[in-house]
Amino acid sequence: MKLLEVAGLEVRYGGIRAVKGIDLAVGEGELVCLIGANGAGKSSTLKAICGLVARSGSVRYAGADTAAAPVHELPRRGLVLVPEGRGIFPQLSVAENLAMGAYARDDAAVREDLARQFEMFPRLKERRAQTAGTLSGGEQQMLAIARALMARPKLLLLDEPSMGLAPMLVAKIFDIVREVARRGVTILLVEQNAKLALELAQRAYVMESGAVVLSGPARELLADARVRTAYLGEA
Repeated sequence: MKLLEVAGLEVRYGGIRAVKGIDLAVGEGELVCLIGANGAGKSSTLKAICGLVARSGSVRYAGADTAAAPVHELPRRGLVLVPEGRGIFPQLSVAENLAMGAYARDDAAVREDLARQFEMFPRLKERRAQTAGTLSGGEQQMLAIARALMARPKLLLLDEPSMGLAPMLVAKIFDIVREVARRGVTILLVEQNAKLALELAQRAYVMESGAVVLSGPARELLADARVRTAYLGEA
């Protein structure tokens, strides 16, 4: 079953076409990555899927066009974005940030989910009372992902989770993404680290200048000479 179906998606900023009529799909339970250079249109694609920027074309999530719902309603339906730059609340504590992730919920399982996040992110448990803005970059990224998981997403959109992190922390973040996927969350991952993304994902799309130029099984794209030359630094 296709949880997300995008057809003819176009995003404009004034006279600039940032996304040029792309098609993509994510099946339920899949981990799909979207790779490409800076300015390729990847982040604009995620924002358009969430309704954060004006778009044309069709975006269907769980069978319904997202344009039919207010933007704030989409997380309640399980469509959740971890934005580029993390987007945490720097003046709030770690625990308060996590509580914000569950703002739309009133069920009894919120406390259980909080315990689950602290189990997956023990560093956040240690710093639960600490102001989020004083965390390291890696800890802030963990917090952004944990906060999103508090909303119980069906489809998690991850925008550049490795940005600005040291290699050891990048590996840790990708381990976390792998574990989230193992627990059954469907993921669409935007990532500049093409090698790690393609090793992690099941399928992938490659964007250039606002258009999808390649797509297919991630392992096949990892071995594709065009991808290796353009994105993996091989001659």
